Amino acid sequence: MADLIYLAVVFLVIALIAYVLGARGVAWFSVDVAKIFVWIFVILFIITLVWRILSGA
Repeated sequence: MADLIYLAVVFLVIALIAYVLGARGVAWFSVDVAKIFVWIFVILFIITLVWRILSGA
């Protein structure tokens, strides 16, 4: 799951660089992809947390 956070950070860095260089469309697309990765991470984290609590581990 840490790979998802890494990918989100990479896309945010790409978005910042693209924004500074003037490629606004690429920047917003990168931000949207980063948000998707963060949401997937949060959902998987919650599912894993609930699974661990319910299994008694």
